[in-house]
Amino acid sequence: MMRQYELVERVKRYNPNADEALLNRAYVYAMKAHGSQKRASGDPYMSHPLEVAAILTELRLDDATIVAAVLHDTIEDTEATREEIDQLFGHEIGALVDGLTKIKKLDLVSKKAAQAENFRKLLLAIADDVRVLLVKLADRLHNMRTLHFVPPEKRTRIAEETLDIYAPLAGRMGMQEMREELEDLAFRHFSPDAHAMISTRLDELSKKSGPLIQEIERELMSKLCAHGLKASVKGRRKRAYSIWKKMERKSVSFEQLSDIFGFRIIVADVASCYAVLGIVHTTWPGVPGRFKDYISTPKQNDYRSLHTTVVGPGRQRVELQIRTEDMDRVAEFGIAAHALYKDGGDDTALARESRAYEWLRRTVETLAEGDSPEEFLEHTKLELFHDQVFCFTPKGRLIALPRGATPIDFAYAVHTDVGNTAVGCKVNGRIVPLLSELHNGDEVEIARAPGQVPPAAWESIVVTGKARAAIRRATRAAVRKQYAGLGRQIIERAFERGKKPFSEEKLKAALPRLARTSLEDVLAAVGRGEIFSGDVVKAVHPDYKEERVSGPEADRTEGGWFGLKKAEGLVFKVPGVESSAQRSIPIRGLNGDLPVRFAPNGGAVPGDRIVGILSPGEGITIYPIQSPALTAFDDQPDRWLDVRWDIDETDPQRFPAQIAITAINEPGTLAQIAQIIGDNDGNIDSISVSGKGASDFRDVVIDVEVWNLKHLNAIMNQLKSKPVVSEVRRVNG
Repeated sequence: MMRQYELVERVKRYNPNADEALLNRAYVYAMKAHGSQKRASGDPYMSHPLEVAAILTELRLDDATIVAAVLHDTIEDTEATREEIDQLFGHEIGALVDGLTKIKKLDLVSKKAAQAENFRKLLLAIADDVRVLLVKLADRLHNMRTLHFVPPEKRTRIAEETLDIYAPLAGRMGMQEMREELEDLAFRHFSPDAHAMISTRLDELSKKSGPLIQEIERELMSKLCAHGLKASVKGRRKRAYSIWKKMERKSVSFEQLSDIFGFRIIVADVASCYAVLGIVHTTWPGVPGRFKDYISTPKQNDYRSLHTTVVGPGRQRVELQIRTEDMDRVAEFGIAAHALYKDGGDDTALARESRAYEWLRRTVETLAEGDSPEEFLEHTKLELFHDQVFCFTPKGRLIALPRGATPIDFAYAVHTDVGNTAVGCKVNGRIVPLLSELHNGDEVEIARAPGQVPPAAWESIVVTGKARAAIRRATRAAVRKQYAGLGRQIIERAFERGKKPFSEEKLKAALPRLARTSLEDVLAAVGRGEIFSGDVVKAVHPDYKEERVSGPEADRTEGGWFGLKKAEGLVFKVPGVESSAQRSIPIRGLNGDLPVRFAPNGGAVPGDRIVGILSPGEGITIYPIQSPALTAFDDQPDRWLDVRWDIDETDPQRFPAQIAITAINEPGTLAQIAQIIGDNDGNIDSISVSGKGASDFRDVVIDVEVWNLKHLNAIMNQLKSKPVVSEVRRVNG
């Protein structure tokens, strides 16, 4: 276990102005607080916070972070309190320890809803001060190093949580070395057989390739020195988990992998990086498609480097990373490399220009957008796990996106309004579909149309969480607007029927009686069928009694006008009653502003007498008045709506109908039927044929789209005239 003076010496190596008294006080306090507590390994518990502090000294972090690491388990596991730590060590350290205590209580591999909410709390805890995350990552790293002392069932859960949450977070913060070690340690416990197999193969390959690696290092140094470049070259092999993921992703065997060993070339400045690249590429052939310039376009976690792969000595593929010392420090320490020490002070301030920290703040800002915890978790995990491509706006703004992103993702990355109103795009000056996959360096220009609503189908196409969340919100808002529009029409007509004046102010005053918080809530609820219009009128006018208007009672005698037996087909206008058109809701079709659908197995077309049935959560279902399905709603009068056709002559639409045909079973019959429908400008949506055995006839049911009833009758009459057709009738479901 680390001694008190060793902790102070570690910090003073990189920060001579460290507060020695503060570090000593924290060491003594934590030692007394943890007392005789033991870890699962049998070691004193105090060894754990000291190891966490040691990891953070390697990242060269400030005194407050080191002290918080020493104290990070005191509130959770001892009698210590936040107030006591604030009093002894100051509010800053108290806040860090308190944030770590809250994180420790979170279960991040529970059921999805709980996991999502806990992940939300995790990001909130680290948003104010990212040093909380740095201590937590160091805490997790030491726990993973000693995970073999933990019971197997708990071991698997911790390993899964590390792979799912903490390793990607370390990578997103630019701490690549820590990410790789966390992944490898978790892999060892999560899939021990796979880890053992890959590790064994790597060891065998290292023994076999040892001389070749040294030869490549010598030849690289020789070439660089010959051109007057000072550089250091370090060879390293990839870790087992990285190898395993690559084998899975590319579906290849271990023997087929060609870049298991990589080499890092460290030079003095950026110009030297590109000079090295030129020397390497003129000495050995480069592998096409394997060059990446992360210096001119850094990753969002601040990573900068040149990557290339060449066919080097012995025809061996060699993967090279070329960077400066500063770039290498950022690549290793990530966000921790941005710690700036104030002159004469002992505090550290995280550099606000850190792109990784910008990502963290932006991610936390999405908490305010009202998404559910599950959507927030999905959004964040998508950003954590995807590699990136870099694209540009026409004005040169760099947009980083996950690999596989589309122009739709790009539009939402620029701004939510740009995504919602996107209707087309150009990539590198050429018009391409919005579903196209973007590549590094693409310049993307989005065409917009004000008032456009994104199609719900986009949600399954995009790959970024931000785009998915925005599409969901826009779709929900559009559907809610439709329901609210329908609800307003239903309510206004209900007030007209009851001869009561409709007033939004009076309706707002009645909101408590309807258990709704806003006028739009009431309108949408009526449109969805959750509240009946009569109940709304009663809430505004408690004395209202709904009475259906009817004509004079028929004279039951043999004589008299109303006794005519053949009057069923006549339409009467009752004196003093307004026309039904004044009280009915206009219906245009499936693409209007109201949530409307047509009855299955039959549909309805202009010219039919129609009625609307309000279906909860679905809007209006339109039935022809003769449909036998309407008998199912005889005992639900509140769901019946007066509707009428409102056809826009300047923008005609097709409507669904279904016809049943009995036709002769011979070759060419179906072709003749389809020919007639096509010649008469009808559109076949679906077709089914039934009837088996040696029967001479087949039953054909066709869903056809027509302009109106006259158009439908013309098609049916043409079908009847064909010799192969025995019978044609319209289906009303």
